[in-house]
Amino acid sequence: MSKHNSENTVTGRVKRYAQVGTAIGGFAARVAGERVWGVKGDSNKNAEALKLALGGLKGPLMKVAQILSSIPEALPAEYAAELAQLQANAPHMGWPFVNRRMTTELGPDWKSRFKTFEREASKAASLGQVHKAVSEQGDMLACKLQYPDMESVVEADLGQLKLVFAAYKRFDPSIDPTDIHTEISDRLREELDYEHEARNLALYRHMLGTEKNVHIPDVHDDLSTRRLLTMSWLEGRPLKDVAAEADQTMRDAIAVNMFRAWYVPFYQYGVIHGDPHLGNYTVRADGSVNLMDFGCVRVFPPTFVKGVIDLYRALQSGDRDLAVAAYESWGFKGLSSEMIDALNIWASFVYAPLMEDRPRLVEETNAAEHGREAVAKVHVELKRLGGVKPPREFVLMDRAAIGLGSVFMHLNAKVNWYRLFHETIEGFDVNALTKGQNAALKKAGLSSP
Repeated sequence: MSKHNSENTVTGRVKRYAQVGTAIGGFAARVAGERVWGVKGDSNKNAEALKLALGGLKGPLMKVAQILSSIPEALPAEYAAELAQLQANAPHMGWPFVNRRMTTELGPDWKSRFKTFEREASKAASLGQVHKAVSEQGDMLACKLQYPDMESVVEADLGQLKLVFAAYKRFDPSIDPTDIHTEISDRLREELDYEHEARNLALYRHMLGTEKNVHIPDVHDDLSTRRLLTMSWLEGRPLKDVAAEADQTMRDAIAVNMFRAWYVPFYQYGVIHGDPHLGNYTVRADGSVNLMDFGCVRVFPPTFVKGVIDLYRALQSGDRDLAVAAYESWGFKGLSSEMIDALNIWASFVYAPLMEDRPRLVEETNAAEHGREAVAKVHVELKRLGGVKPPREFVLMDRAAIGLGSVFMHLNAKVNWYRLFHETIEGFDVNALTKGQNAALKKAGLSSP
């Protein structure tokens, strides 16, 4: 893979600041004015204003907004509801841009290295777009090409994001978002490094090597750089289309395959795919799934994984001491008895589908309105108790759980989640996980957490 030349330029960052400064700065000024004059603002109106400010932007800040809308701890309910309405408006690169970018990555003779290369992108996202191609050997390829100057854009957007956090914290001090910002910043910077994503792909091929119903693309190293990732093309249909036509048996099978794709890596290796939205996987005719886009991957300390299982067992048995130990193993500090009660409200909601040994729909207890009620209750209690600072590891874990839950609801899957969960964690041992994680990360060329 080619050597990287930094694209995080002062000029690029200034240009991005100019693009977003008016929108975000104006919103922050409005909130700051309310603080100065001691006027209690209308949080619903401010949430709508934030959506309007972000709605005209493209790139990472839009992606961050969508991430935040899916993390219960990150935003007050009014803000999450507004930001959830945002749709990604990725900036498509036309052929002149694509040609220049490919020349930069593979050299002026880059076209000779492919049998065919489609000029129109088959898929566009916030950081880059995918072009379908055919290798000289006749293999179908997916070429993921990053937009120009994205490092500058990301750094500028992360700076602006601090203003957003400061603004909404004025209205809901129950959550200290400091570590949330740090976690999102680190993950976004990793997503810019396609060499890192290639290593994530190698990690997932190792972890899911025995899962016959989950497919991972291969990386073509000779056609990849830090800004271009060339993978094997995986044929499949969008999950929405399949779910609309499939019978209950097929929908249930897809849900089981999705569960395995996400949680076998987590409970056996301490790794989670942190971006479970409909565009990141497709379904084959036999119900097996293609897992794609490995930019947002989180490696957890083995003690964190143990804490997830311990909290489940604590809720199941009513063991309060075990629940406290689980929260503390995640990094929560100084939790009072009342704070534990507040956190258990949310934990009980998240774990509810795993508590009953029977086939059931996720939304019997995890419907969106129940989630909003649970979060509202937690926020009220945390605000009364002086607030809490969620550990940074919590961010993507919660996002994955909620995002995957929404997929199961979309499938209307009726599965025995209790048995599926117990099969996945059977024989769990934190020392074995540590050993397996270290070996897998070393093989993929990644460092331990």
